[in-house]
Amino acid sequence: MTRLQQRLEEALANLPDALRTSLTPIINTEFKGVISKEQFQSLQADSQLSDKELRLALLPLAAAFSVAPISNFYVGAIARGLTGNLYFGANMEYNDVQLGQTIHAEQSAISHAWIQGETGISNITINFSPCGHCRQFMNELTTADSLMVQLPERNEKSLQEYLPESFGPKDLGIEGGLLAPLSHNLALETESPLLRKALEAANRSHAPYSHNLSGIALEMESGEVYYGMYAENAAFNPSLPPLQVALVHANMSREDILTVKSAALVEDHKGAISHLAITQSTLEALNPDVTLEYASL
Repeated sequence: MTRLQQRLEEALANLPDALRTSLTPIINTEFKGVISKEQFQSLQADSQLSDKELRLALLPLAAAFSVAPISNFYVGAIARGLTGNLYFGANMEYNDVQLGQTIHAEQSAISHAWIQGETGISNITINFSPCGHCRQFMNELTTADSLMVQLPERNEKSLQEYLPESFGPKDLGIEGGLLAPLSHNLALETESPLLRKALEAANRSHAPYSHNLSGIALEMESGEVYYGMYAENAAFNPSLPPLQVALVHANMSREDILTVKSAALVEDHKGAISHLAITQSTLEALNPDVTLEYASL
């Protein structure tokens, strides 16, 4: 049994009997942190829990995906997409990498939803109050004005209540927002499957400020490939690099992030910044033998 599956089963064991019985077939060795709208409705009917109660009850399962070798502080988040599906997320940390490269649980859940094709988030449930960094990150979303935040033992509040007089994309003349469906039409002639996958990700990236359209693809020792796209933020610092989004993709797919074997990064040369150096250093900390292909378009 993997460490993740052990954590999931420990979290399951602490749930009310009716919910545990209903959840057990879902939380199997293939579970990748997504609960469909229909599954959620079935769980709610079986458990007789309210929508809020059920989301809060599921948080320990989301936190089971946490990778926290530095803090040993496990945070879970659940983002509900506009489809009604629920996406788990958890904080991620890396040894020997500066702390600015860590991923917060809210960022993880939202990135997970983005990877799965969601175009907005209606609510997010978290087991600890969102830090200022995450409040600003969420303010970039297409649904920032209507997004609701649920904490344990609290009434649900809007993001704007957590971030009064907020600064966001509209202050910089940007319409849309993070998770808006995009296709930038970047092109690259290459025989490399990893570069092609990274190009697909770059074409979905959100980079209205630096214009660094960028994406990455990671090949793991298992042979599976995971991708990530750049999620830029109006406040700059809360931006989430493409590597981090790809690591969320891998982690929520039950991969050990230390087993990255090779990677490919694609960037638009017209961007004002580059992710190349920080991507190289972070990958080398995960696996010193990793290879990186790079294309600046």
